[in-house]
Amino acid sequence: MLPPEPNPFQLVPARIHEVEGAGRHAFAIFQAARHAGPVFWVRPLRDRGTFLPAGLPQGLAARLYQVCAGSEVDLLWAVEETLRARLTGFVLAEPTKPLSLTAGRRLQLAAEAGRTTGLMMIGAGAGSNATESRWHCRPLAGAGWDMAAHHWALTKNKRGLTGAWHVAWDPQDGVPQIFDTRDDQAGFGQAGVDQASGAGSSR
Repeated sequence: MLPPEPNPFQLVPARIHEVEGAGRHAFAIFQAARHAGPVFWVRPLRDRGTFLPAGLPQGLAARLYQVCAGSEVDLLWAVEETLRARLTGFVLAEPTKPLSLTAGRRLQLAAEAGRTTGLMMIGAGAGSNATESRWHCRPLAGAGWDMAAHHWALTKNKRGLTGAWHVAWDPQDGVPQIFDTRDDQAGFGQAGVDQASGAGSSR
């Protein structure tokens, strides 16, 4: 395990960020647990999945609210409104279509107005150029650790460097352990890209 370092996974506040890949939901829950206050998860109405409170980080289930949208227009409207609400602690969203530059800018303005941070869980290549940062996340199989292993790569960063990390994280413990760090995207591997592309548009 590597020695402690400044938190590389901290999102710039009051901005919109994106995450793609097969491990995007784990990354989203990780981020939600680290933002105080009500968390709104905006999802398509046709997504019949639900959350198991026992599997979430401690205290998150009690402040997590699902918003189900009947259309993409409704989904983006709900994201914008929850971002603008000052009581909101964090906003997660699962758009089903690529985000346009206009939509991305509107969401950034809403995040700035409400001083709220948002994370969009997108399909492969479906992000907006307006995003503050973009992450690619996938699970690591056969890592041999006691906790679930992940590969988290920062592939776009408007304010600094990109990078990639191998992380072990137990939602019940809450503290990620970085076992490997890379200063480029070599850790992706084509298999990781292919896996994310196959799982990018749906659960």
